[in-house]
Amino acid sequence: MDEAIREQLDAMKAEHRRLDDQIAALSAEPLFDQLEIARLKRRKLQLKDHIQLMMNRNTPDIIA
Repeated sequence: MDEAIREQLDAMKAEHRRLDDQIAALSAEPLFDQLEIARLKRRKLQLKDHIQLMMNRNTPDIIA
């Protein structure tokens, strides 16, 4: 895998973890903003899908 792609994947994975932490912190508050949590969850899902797409594109097809 290309080094630039690996760095981009690492950055996206770090953002995914950061979003997970933000969601957990907001959910722990007594009066949390449901719209903000929904927005963060949507962004997290988009990142997950993009990470998976990039990994699939860079994985060679090996026919067993």
